[in-house]
This record gives sequence, C-alpha cells and structure tokens, in this order.
Amino acid sequence: MKICKHPNIVRLNDLFESSESFFLVLEYMGGGDLFDYLKVRSFRISEDRAREISLQLMLAVQFMHSFGIVHRDIKLENVMVSDKTERAVPKLADFGLAKIVGPSENADEPFGTLGYAAPEVLRKEPYGPACDLWSLGCICHALLCGSLPFDHES
Repeated sequence: MKICKHPNIVRLNDLFESSESFFLVLEYMGGGDLFDYLKVRSFRISEDRAREISLQLMLAVQFMHSFGIVHRDIKLENVMVSDKTERAVPKLADFGLAKIVGPSENADEPFGTLGYAAPEVLRKEPYGPACDLWSLGCICHALLCGSLPFDHES
C-alpha cells in the first residue's frame, strides 16, 4: 500500500482488517488536539506562533486540495499537535467526512461543525474546496483572538 506523506497531516502507518473491522495505525500525537493546546495556554498564544500554526495548516490543506480532497470538518478538535511544548507541530486529522471533489464538481451534503461551517454549507448550497478555507479562517481567528468568530449556538 502506497501511503502519501505530508508533514502536517497525521500519518497513516499501517492498515489491518479482520472479517468485521478495519484497524488504522496512526502516528502518535502526544500533545492532544489544538483546542486543548490553546486551553492550557488560556487561549493566548503569540502572534508569531499563531502565524506558524496557520501556515502549517494552510500547507496541509493546499496539499489535500491538490489531490481533490475536501476535508469538510476542519476545526480545532481535528488538528492534533505532536507534543505539549511551545514548538509542537500541528497536523490535520479526522478525514471521516472528507470527499474527493473533481475540478468541475461540487458537494452539497451539509457536513461540518456549525461554528466552522462556510455560509454555503449552512445554506445547503453546492460547495467546493473553499469551504475548508472558511474553516481555516475560523481557526486563524481563534488562534489570534482566543474565540471563534461566530456564535455557533445560533
């Protein structure tokens, strides 16, 4: 099995199957998710660190999109960090809602997490890879301001 590698996407190390289940062996990410990383820091990190994390996530999304893969659920909880240090590497995870979308295709399923979902997804209109960019913008806002840009309860 050929496995694609990107430094900012959680690596799939191996895959096993039984008659009833599939087992994925993923890279160990000892730092937990990005939400917990921020919570430990009272949702305050330096602007430089926010820029580093944002750039690394943007590179991961650019890589996915170059293969026609749309994640559709990018959020703080789906970004894992390598360890608990200030230099932890963020990596995109949880591709359970991901979909391959061709260059002239769109998706129309209302997937994603409310606080990060693009307007077209919420309006149940056709959407493409740009929905991931909206979600990245929400993460960038959270990294810089300590909260999501929109009230996800309404």
